[in-house]
Amino acid sequence: MQVSLQALKAFEAAARLGSFKAAADELSITPTAISHHVNNLESRLNVDLFYRQVRKVALTPTGEYLSAATSDGFNRIDQALATVQATGATVKITTTSSLAALRLIPALQELSVSQPNLEVDISTSEAVDKQLHTLPIRFGQQRNINADDIIKTERFNVFGSYKVADIPWQNGSVTLYTTKWKNNALSEPPLKQWLTQNNLDPALFSIKTFDQELFGIQEAMAGSGLVFCSSTLVQRLLNTELLKSFDIQAVESEFCYYIPDKQRFQTRDTRLVLEWLEGLLDR
Repeated sequence: MQVSLQALKAFEAAARLGSFKAAADELSITPTAISHHVNNLESRLNVDLFYRQVRKVALTPTGEYLSAATSDGFNRIDQALATVQATGATVKITTTSSLAALRLIPALQELSVSQPNLEVDISTSEAVDKQLHTLPIRFGQQRNINADDIIKTERFNVFGSYKVADIPWQNGSVTLYTTKWKNNALSEPPLKQWLTQNNLDPALFSIKTFDQELFGIQEAMAGSGLVFCSSTLVQRLLNTELLKSFDIQAVESEFCYYIPDKQRFQTRDTRLVLEWLEGLLDR
């Protein structure tokens, strides 16, 4: 059954305050309008909701039942609106530790200059967050992902410190850090394909693994070895000459960064953050 929202609001206020006049003052309408809304609601439902008495009203048992339901409903709506308003003030990003530390957090200052009124919070989490204003940037394989949700496809290559030789494996075996994902559902990084593509003997490398690309990249920056990782993660380090690439070919992969159900983000601020993310990861 369809009833007027204004009538329900008028009834809820009159029932809660015990007065048509007090309800009228709260809703900024006249007592006559409150009475009109309540009468229409009673007529629509074919019940009496109030006992009318001189200068006051009292709820009937049916009115008490409906009052409890409408008060609860309007309270829940008010709470939801307050939550949406509060969360809408900040766009929260959840993503992997490696992407957050190596690309997103260092670029926040640039974003704040171009969008000074935009509040962005970045945290790391492996769980997909379904909150309204949270952008969950995840790492996965394209075959399992809606193409419209992908924001960056991945290439992999080997990188090292500027201290190491241009062909560091030329004079013997070198340490090569790669990743063993925490997520067992993911395929291994395409190291074998990279070796084959570049006609390199696996015996040239002593393979060591971490569960996050960030740690291998840190070891490479310290000159402790080379790292086989995604090109996206090290782009800023290459630009600032903290790492270097070699005269070898990167290997394309089916890995990608994506935002599950990306189309659900429709607010102005989330669209601005999405544009920033896609531009940042394309560099």
